[in-house]
Amino acid sequence: MQIYDIASDLWQLGPELPQPNNHGMAAGVNGKIYLIGGQLTDDQQGASAVNTVYELDPAVGAWVEKAQMRTARSGGVAVAHAGKIYVAGGRVPRGSDFAVYDPAADQWEVLPDLPSQRNHISGAAVNGRIHIVGGRLGNGLSPLKTDAHEVFDPQTRTWTTAAPMLRGRSGMNGVMARGCFHVWGGEAPTGMTPDHDYYDPRTDQWSSLRDMPIPVHGVVGSAFVDGLIWVTGGGTQIGGSFGSLYNQTYLPAVNCD
Repeated sequence: MQIYDIASDLWQLGPELPQPNNHGMAAGVNGKIYLIGGQLTDDQQGASAVNTVYELDPAVGAWVEKAQMRTARSGGVAVAHAGKIYVAGGRVPRGSDFAVYDPAADQWEVLPDLPSQRNHISGAAVNGRIHIVGGRLGNGLSPLKTDAHEVFDPQTRTWTTAAPMLRGRSGMNGVMARGCFHVWGGEAPTGMTPDHDYYDPRTDQWSSLRDMPIPVHGVVGSAFVDGLIWVTGGGTQIGGSFGSLYNQTYLPAVNCD
């Protein structure tokens, strides 16, 4: 684990994970960091997927194991909302799995499946609903990418669809900034893509923004901090490429509030 201090523009090493992790799903709730699921190796089929949950309290400085997921999966997405963590999708055959973790109670609840199974997806909480976009439809380096945009309402516990992305892609990352859902990078059917788009929930429309300077995929843990979107690391070649040391920022001008 590495920790970046924005004020000093310096990196430092943090506490090591209890075990290696690849394609894990991360989220932050109430000042703590959670790493959920993932796999122990870099196999393209997710055969080494785990159902572990680790919690890091920065004030304590150590990872603690918490209640395990009901199913082992990797390559999905974790979305924090209202003090809970919603975990969607994953590699086949867990691509439709959907569950919510309550850190306060240390308990999991299984929720209605995603309408479409997929992995290497992105997601965000938008106006009280969980939006899940894009992804691969198969395992390995599947060229089958989707532009799907499915929305879960925690109040009614039902799924609906929203405007599809402008193109199908997987391995992209996204965050909420100024009321807009930004999604960038990833893999398109033809290879790496620098595309940066945003979703405006007021109009149910996607629009394009300036491309990323360096296209990356597989980024976990991007954030909107101090008015900037921060994108750290990521692979620069399609598939299971090595990670990178890049630290890219974007100043969003659009406002969807």
